[in-house]
Amino acid sequence: MYALEIKNLIKKYGENIAVNDISFNIKEGEFFGFLGANGAGKTTTISAITGIAKFDSGNIFVFEKDVVSQYRDARKMIGMSPQEYNIDIFSTIEKILWYVGGYYGMTSIDRKKKISELFKLFDLEEHRKKQFRMLSGGLKRRLMLARAMIHDPKLLILDEPTSGVDVELRHELWSYLKKINEQGKTILLTSHYLEEVELLCNRISIIHKGKIIAIGDKSDFVKDGQNLEKRYLELTKNN
Repeated sequence: MYALEIKNLIKKYGENIAVNDISFNIKEGEFFGFLGANGAGKTTTISAITGIAKFDSGNIFVFEKDVVSQYRDARKMIGMSPQEYNIDIFSTIEKILWYVGGYYGMTSIDRKKKISELFKLFDLEEHRKKQFRMLSGGLKRRLMLARAMIHDPKLLILDEPTSGVDVELRHELWSYLKKINEQGKTILLTSHYLEEVELLCNRISIIHKGKIIAIGDKSDFVKDGQNLEKRYLELTKNN
């Protein structure tokens, strides 16, 4: 089964075609890298998947649920960690997770259990009463991941999850993401840190000027002694 299917997706902003007839899929359990420069169409595609933005034509399915006609079912299966902090900065970690769990219809018992699991997974227990604004950059990123996972989604979408954190914390977050994926979670990752994508992802797609210009297994991008960064620059320069 595919975790995500995108078929002939087109999204326009006025006369500008932000996403131009793209199609790709992600298999269940994959760690999928979705690369592109700012303005290439990554965020627009993610917004279409999550229902934040309407699209002009095409189809998107999350575990065979149509994101338009079966929006509620599809959305429940997605956990989203955005690049920007769209969060109440005066709320505590505990309250943030509690509220989001309630939004997804979780019972009090289920929320308590899941929050405890996430505190343990992301080493957040000692910070549970801290307001978001008081957290370090690394703790904020951990919380964003925990918030995305509170309802145990089948597909996790991570938009620049390590942006703004130092090298040590980035490696720490990589360990969390590897662990989650090994436990069976399907992950779609966008990142400007190409070494991050090369390390974590087993399949990669590159979007450029609204079109998919390359897609394949990681080995297709790093063969013949090349690294992902060099191959990425070659592909985007020639398209």
